[in-house]
Amino acid sequence: MNDKIFRVNLSNLTTSVEDVPEAWAGHGGRGLTSTIVAAEVDPTCHPLGPNNKLVFAPGLLSGTVAANSGRMSVGAKSPLTGTIKEANAGGTSAQLLARCGCKALIIEGKPAGDTWYSLAVTPEGVTIAEETELIGKGNFAVVESLSERLEGKPAVITIGQAGEMRMASANISVKDPDGGIRSHGRGGLGAVMGSKMVKFITITPGDGKVEIADPDKFKAANRAFAKALVDHPVSQALGQYGTNVLVNIINESGGLPTRNFTQGQFPGHEKISGETMHDTIQERGGKVKHNCHAGCVIQCSQVYNDAKGKKLTSGFEYESIWAMGADCCVENLDHIAEADMIMDDLGIDSIETSVAFGVAMEGGLLEFGDGAGICKILREDVANGTGLGRLIGNGAGAVGTAYGVTRVPVVKNQAIPAYDPRAIKGIGITYATSTQGADHTMGYTIATNILNVGGAVDPLSKEGQVELSRNLQIATAAIDSTGMCLFIAFAALDNETCLPSLIDLINARFGIALTADDVTNLGMHILKTEKAFNEKAGFTSADDRLPEFFYTEQVPPHNVVFDFSGEEIDTFWNF
Repeated sequence: MNDKIFRVNLSNLTTSVEDVPEAWAGHGGRGLTSTIVAAEVDPTCHPLGPNNKLVFAPGLLSGTVAANSGRMSVGAKSPLTGTIKEANAGGTSAQLLARCGCKALIIEGKPAGDTWYSLAVTPEGVTIAEETELIGKGNFAVVESLSERLEGKPAVITIGQAGEMRMASANISVKDPDGGIRSHGRGGLGAVMGSKMVKFITITPGDGKVEIADPDKFKAANRAFAKALVDHPVSQALGQYGTNVLVNIINESGGLPTRNFTQGQFPGHEKISGETMHDTIQERGGKVKHNCHAGCVIQCSQVYNDAKGKKLTSGFEYESIWAMGADCCVENLDHIAEADMIMDDLGIDSIETSVAFGVAMEGGLLEFGDGAGICKILREDVANGTGLGRLIGNGAGAVGTAYGVTRVPVVKNQAIPAYDPRAIKGIGITYATSTQGADHTMGYTIATNILNVGGAVDPLSKEGQVELSRNLQIATAAIDSTGMCLFIAFAALDNETCLPSLIDLINARFGIALTADDVTNLGMHILKTEKAFNEKAGFTSADDRLPEFFYTEQVPPHNVVFDFSGEEIDTFWNF
């Protein structure tokens, strides 16, 4: 089966199946979404208008049995940042879309009326249908209803109420193997899907499968690759405690942003830590190990039950727990889990929204530590689109403007995640220079700054940070193109068999002969493609900066500032 481009035009309600242009053939995942957005979207267009396009692309290894290859990329111009955007997630959609023979699904145009639609993807192409029953419903109701409505086990991609209301923090959500929700978070791509009037997409591959050019070589490479992942100590820690293992580690480093980025340590860190979460899950009969997509050998996800033993949330991640926990000073893990579940149902980014609450708390809307108040506003205001709800749903920058707060932790209007750039300087370079707004996953220097993976670079020193962020951003752009989970990077940095095995997997899949240099060049090409889009949209080097307060306000306990000059930051792009 030769892969095709599936295209949907909502302006005239037509679909087509097209051959893959030669310039796109070597790309997958983020490399393909950014290539298509750069080629077909006017960088100056309104993100919610008819000229933006929403692109779904499985990775180069999606649909195969390669370990940890179940992530899909979605790209568009972001309504939150105004930059090019890619967000990737696990779940079941990447494998099934690849098995449909779809290299990319492009959704363009915009309906003239107020009718909502659904899309059904099969190996034959895409079918458009009007949708009425599930409009206004949350993600869990959509997944449950479609499980009853449709035969087989289709992948489901959906938006909740936040996406329908075009909130700038809205996610695109994906059903995971257990019927839970995984999120294409960050950047508001759910609002783009809502602007296209698409409530959900189903993917049913039937008997479709991905062809492997050299099956024996593929199996051998996968064995070596999976072993490298499983053997790495960080993989093992993630499997035991989830990503939330980082709370105590980052708190110890003095880089855990607390009380809207005024402190680097949270007195209540033990109450929200991965270790406490692990013990709570065990006591309540939840799952301490769980995979967000088939074939994951790390299994850093989990199912968190309430005090009565009923499932409260799943995929309970460090970033979400930090943002509502330390940043908003909430010590009650059950309140954080409840908020996580509500945000999953609404389809709204748990980093952006929780950081927005931290800014709102500084502005006097709520007291710091009021977890119950956060849950109440999410249920009553955000879900119903009140004035306050829409304000929160449009992110930390919007809240800061509305409440006259000067300490607003955003870059290119996207909320800064769970690592203070003053105490962990490498991640500050990533936040500043990322083509997509503040995003730790673009170049995860925590690996080397804190975990001593791939060497060690002192987090408090400026030395080596620009080079570290640059190398990791280049590598990450390539990894995001394979359909692989970012967490393969720990083994790739330390284990000399991991990266060659990954390249062997790609070569065996396609019958090609890529080298490590080819992979590095791919990463550099993707970053330059994204930067060129942003420049045409009006962004300059002046936008590659952190907010003013990071340069002037010392963060305890180390009492440090972010002390890179603009000229030093700009050397990032010397490649």
